[in-house]
Amino acid sequence: MMGKTHALSGALLWLGAVPFLSQERLIGDHAVDLSPKQLLAGAVVCAGAALLPDVDHHNGRIANTFGPITQTFCKYVGKLSGGHRMATHSILFAVAMGFAMNWLATDFVYGWWAALFVIVGFGLRGIGLDFEGKEPQSALADCALAAFAVYLMHDLDMSFAGFAVFLGCIAHIIGDSLTPRGCPLLWPVPWRLEIPLIPRTDGRVERWVVMPLLLLGVVVLTLRSVLGDITASWLTRS
Repeated sequence: MMGKTHALSGALLWLGAVPFLSQERLIGDHAVDLSPKQLLAGAVVCAGAALLPDVDHHNGRIANTFGPITQTFCKYVGKLSGGHRMATHSILFAVAMGFAMNWLATDFVYGWWAALFVIVGFGLRGIGLDFEGKEPQSALADCALAAFAVYLMHDLDMSFAGFAVFLGCIAHIIGDSLTPRGCPLLWPVPWRLEIPLIPRTDGRVERWVVMPLLLLGVVVLTLRSVLGDITASWLTRS
């Protein structure tokens, strides 16, 4: 699937999951009560994290995010993970990333800012905010925009980061499982989940059916969540 589709699916899954993340009866002490700012920040993080599994693709769109640095990194991740759509496209990877980012966000804030910088950069490149075919201009633009995003979010309580990153990776895996080749959901078990409802990446189904539906869902859930929280807060103060 295209980067834009993955990013939208990540944002949509986050917005759909938010009501459940505040339920103590479901997740106990891990429940989080999010402000409108945190909700939107989580959508940005989740959209960026929905590109993370493609860190195994040495020539993918996100490999060019920060120029030679990410190109080299993605090349070696691909070799270590067994190639494209292998280890990084599994539940194990999603869980590991969720725990790692939760630890950084809660116990090592400078490390989290660095991780956030990378995640947002991946998301920006994934949705196409670059100068097509032009490097290093695109890499420099990604760096500037990602740094600005980190600045905007640096003083937020990011205790929800683990959930956002986990859900972003899961959104990516679900999306790729709907295309030919599927994903090794239970890696290292070799079985692959493959439900090819989207016959071709960047084909008509993805462009004219999947992406518009995802975009509509993101808009509807954002309005419902943010306006609902603002209205409730206003009524409470009144």
